[in-house]
Amino acid sequence: MRDPSATTSDPNLHVRPLTSVPPTPSSGFGLGRILGVQIRVDWSLMIVFALVVINLASGVFPAWHPNWSASMAWAVATIAAVLFFASVLLHELAHALVARRYGIPVRQITLFLFGGVAHLEGDPPSPKAEFLMAIVGPLVSVILGFLATAIAMQLAGGSFAAVPSTSDDTTVRQVMLGVGPVATLLLWLGPINLFLGVLNLMPGYPLDGGRVLRSALWWMSGDLVKATRWAAGAGRVCAWVLIAFGVMQIVAGMFGQGIWLLLIGWFLNSAARLGARPQNAHELLLHDVPVSRVMSAPDRVEPGLTVHRFIHEHLTGGDETSVAVESEGSLLGIVKFNDVLRIPQSEWSNTHVADIMTPVSELSTLPPDADAERALDVLARADVDQVPIVEGRHLYGLVRRRDLVRWLALQGQPAHAA
Repeated sequence: MRDPSATTSDPNLHVRPLTSVPPTPSSGFGLGRILGVQIRVDWSLMIVFALVVINLASGVFPAWHPNWSASMAWAVATIAAVLFFASVLLHELAHALVARRYGIPVRQITLFLFGGVAHLEGDPPSPKAEFLMAIVGPLVSVILGFLATAIAMQLAGGSFAAVPSTSDDTTVRQVMLGVGPVATLLLWLGPINLFLGVLNLMPGYPLDGGRVLRSALWWMSGDLVKATRWAAGAGRVCAWVLIAFGVMQIVAGMFGQGIWLLLIGWFLNSAARLGARPQNAHELLLHDVPVSRVMSAPDRVEPGLTVHRFIHEHLTGGDETSVAVESEGSLLGIVKFNDVLRIPQSEWSNTHVADIMTPVSELSTLPPDADAERALDVLARADVDQVPIVEGRHLYGLVRRRDLVRWLALQGQPAHAA
């Protein structure tokens, strides 16, 4: 979401959106917000949803329960599909919550053809943060898988205790006849979540396992750029392994499973190639440069200052376009020149800067230990002209687009480079 205080971007500094998450289609519809994160569903998800429901209702459940009516099979299949994608959503929410813990905003989660993706507005600040952000998703899936399976076994009672270890499909079907709809649903949902957790642990970027690998490579090399390229290379290897298995299954007559593996392998290969692309010159020059070297000291005002005084004392005769609003050393928000333009001149003397500022809760901020490359990413993602450097409510400074342009020019990098 764009900050309300955003102004027109500086045309001299072009920024590239983050590639820390695989690109997803922008079409679809919103489901609302959970914990402040916008949840969207891409239309491609409807394809998978329909396939899951059809497969369960016309294949799996009738085989397990030939005594079920068609309406029963379709109803349980639909609920199972909804719960499966709710599990995927929980997986992505876990990533989002840990990312927030490390100061990385997550504005949106998109559920699409191959599962889900949390749109992170920055890279992790350390290998530890990367590891925890990556591992929490698969852990949630595995925990959900074990819980669903355990509850299903409890609901089934002693039905499975009597199944001999050498039982065939006929014996299993006979046992399933005594299992109710809820237990049946959970017996399908549990293993699916376990599979989802294990699949995401494949050591190929941008899968969660690839991010775990990247965190280890980053920790050993101390270089996030190199670690990303190495992990992306592993991702392409994993992709080709999946494609090979898909071809083998198609040759063996398992056409549906083979096509699915081919699609997943193709997607993973495309995403890994994107992650392996060299960063642009701006990002390379800003990598590992502390924000303290590029930020500037902002002008500061009290929240009770009238707009009239604010204009004549802080905007007139200078080049400041954004000013910090503070009270007793605590940052309350940012007031900008554009905010003033929304107020009729007749109301300037009766309106205070606190009435027109953008509250700190709506600002994209960075901690003092962030680097300038991350500041560039936030400027691009939030489409703002400045990023406050904040710890708690204490403001250290602002990183503006013009600050980055000036710093790049001093390094001999043309400001118009892409």
